[in-house]
Amino acid sequence: MDAGAIQKTHLLTPPETGRVLIADDQMHVLDALQLLLSGCGLATEAVTHPASVLRALETAKFEAVLMDLNYARDTTSGGEGLELLSKIRSLDSLLPVVVMTAWSNVDLAVEAMRRGASDFIQKPWENQELLQKLQNQLLWARAQRRTQRQREEELREAREIQDSLLPKRLPEVVGYEVAAMTQPLQFVGGDYYSVVRISERHTAFCIADVAGKGLPAALLMASMQAALKPLIYQRLAPREVCHRLNRILCDLTPVGKFISFFYAVLDEIDSRLTYSNAGHNPPLLIRADGTSTELKAAGAVMGQFPHWPYEQSELQMTRGDKLLLFTDGLVEACNADERSFGEHNLILIARDNPSSSAEELMGLLMRAASRHSGEHFQDDASLMVLKATEAATLHLAGGFR
Repeated sequence: MDAGAIQKTHLLTPPETGRVLIADDQMHVLDALQLLLSGCGLATEAVTHPASVLRALETAKFEAVLMDLNYARDTTSGGEGLELLSKIRSLDSLLPVVVMTAWSNVDLAVEAMRRGASDFIQKPWENQELLQKLQNQLLWARAQRRTQRQREEELREAREIQDSLLPKRLPEVVGYEVAAMTQPLQFVGGDYYSVVRISERHTAFCIADVAGKGLPAALLMASMQAALKPLIYQRLAPREVCHRLNRILCDLTPVGKFISFFYAVLDEIDSRLTYSNAGHNPPLLIRADGTSTELKAAGAVMGQFPHWPYEQSELQMTRGDKLLLFTDGLVEACNADERSFGEHNLILIARDNPSSSAEELMGLLMRAASRHSGEHFQDDASLMVLKATEAATLHLAGGFR
């Protein structure tokens, strides 16, 4: 392969700039490849050992890798190169990797492609074929990265929009502490919560979970939030909120999807909580004396049964009581043995920390669930903590009936 042949190849190949990492244990091969690629406007860096390939990729940016499959330790089977290929793929799933070997065979080529090789070149190579394959991979990778950047930007914007639907600051509730947070599994999720002052003495609390994950769940959640907001400010009884919201969602919810929903109104003067549960995980009331009660579901999930008759219940809260509202992503977070975190751990932690504020207890519970699942929730996880800090002093009529 003389200089004239290389120059002739350049004239046949449109220029394509980029930076290519070349890996081979033979210096004359590296020299020839660098001369060939640099003549096409490609910047190159050459290394002779698999470990050097990984160091180079971790410390610098390359648009492609052109690498041998056979090295001094393993000169014929391609095992060392295949192992390197798998490690490269774990670093970057889109980086083009064109593999070369003088001992090529069909099985090795198939295995290389299975491990993530972008293309395959046999030694001795034909200059035009090598350059064309490399250029095709550069163009493909750039298109993929543009698409990836566009998708990431769209997801960031979707996350910003979804964050704007959640309360930026929770309202103050006289005699109570309130804390809430959500941890989406992906950029966006299907969990929702809200705390809204609806009168001088009443505050509405709600939490919801859309079946599914990611963008489809987030879109349905946004529709639910838009339908719910005007209903909250009408100061309707919880069962009526659920009834009207469900009828709206039945027209919006795709087949196979649904929303679980819990809605409550707290009367701060007589410390009465009136609530309705539409198929949501039963919130947990942990009394100051350590006893616990589930606010069980009395209605079906939303979006499926337009004429479902929702009911409501009441309870009295006293000083030291804590109400935990959560989505299933929190209690169903599993460890390596597939054991879920469970409601029992929520109760135990709340009992063991009676003096913790709502904010502190929320942090304790979320961190415990995260540790249990190896710092990786399998679904969107949300939690709201309502803690009564003062005993009710007045008992007046005027609740939601």
